Amino acid sequence: MKKLLLFLIVSILVIAGCGRPKESAQTSGKGGEKEVHTIRIAYLVSEEQSSHLAAVTYKEKLEKESDGRLKVELYPNGQLYASDREAIEAVQLGNIEMTIPALAPLASFNKKFLVFDLPFLFNDNKAAYKALDGELGQELLKELETNDLKGLVFAENGFRNMSNNTGAIEKPEDLKGLKFRTLENPVHTDTFKSFGANASPFAFGELYTALQQKTYDAMESPISLYYTNKFYEVQDYLTMTGHVYAATILLMNNDFYNGLPKNLQELVVKASEEYRTEQREIAQKQDVEFLEKLKENGMKVNELTAEQRELFREAAKSVYDQYVPEIGEELVNKALAANK
Repeated sequence: MKKLLLFLIVSILVIAGCGRPKESAQTSGKGGEKEVHTIRIAYLVSEEQSSHLAAVTYKEKLEKESDGRLKVELYPNGQLYASDREAIEAVQLGNIEMTIPALAPLASFNKKFLVFDLPFLFNDNKAAYKALDGELGQELLKELETNDLKGLVFAENGFRNMSNNTGAIEKPEDLKGLKFRTLENPVHTDTFKSFGANASPFAFGELYTALQQKTYDAMESPISLYYTNKFYEVQDYLTMTGHVYAATILLMNNDFYNGLPKNLQELVVKASEEYRTEQREIAQKQDVEFLEKLKENGMKVNELTAEQRELFREAAKSVYDQYVPEIGEELVNKALAANK
């Protein structure tokens, strides 16, 4: 009798236990189970520069508004790759999900982007924004899908200026014979050769050491990168040439983007547009603030007069003659039209 009673009790407990819902091993969100997509973003600039500061907000927005379905990891300071070209290749291959490179190295992957490297293309930031955010920019972002890349938005590093350790640059002849570091882009290199410099490309992540060791005499860069990378320690003279407007671009692996659920794709696009606005605002403020700090740290800064700037424009005409046929006259005219 006792055995029968014990059997009945055990049976009741087993049946009761089978009626309870099992807890899922996968984290549940508002709509039930969710898959977490990790986005690793690698870039060269430091934590002090505008691209990183805006990337922090970008990360917070994506993680919060996706209800944790997007996880974003930031890798500044060239932690993963020493050059933008390497980072772009990694995104293209799917080794990481995103990068924020300068626009110039992208021309190695798609030649149409050479248009933005032509010297003295844009008169001011307003013209650059008009071209980049308008029909021309959208056309080129779409073009990147053929390179397994998803171009989201253009942001900025600002206008590029020249520096060296010899003296103030006032005319193209002042560059003659200088060992000049350029971006990994043929238009940039040929532009400085047209000014008479001994120009060659070199990875940004190793540039400080190259200048310190006198491998290069001179370089060119936006204001923010001169300050945040402490180039004022290895460069004495800065000339505000503004010879090229330097955009950046928010790049994602195209397959990764297409593999996201539709609502997360929409969130990525929306957050990227907000990133663009914030980053440009910070960049504008930093250009003013950091230029003063460069002067405080001993850099001798000079501005070009209108007449001096025209000498550089004239010297660079050969670059247009060489590259406009390759880029396409229609594309170049669309960019120049943004100045009107």
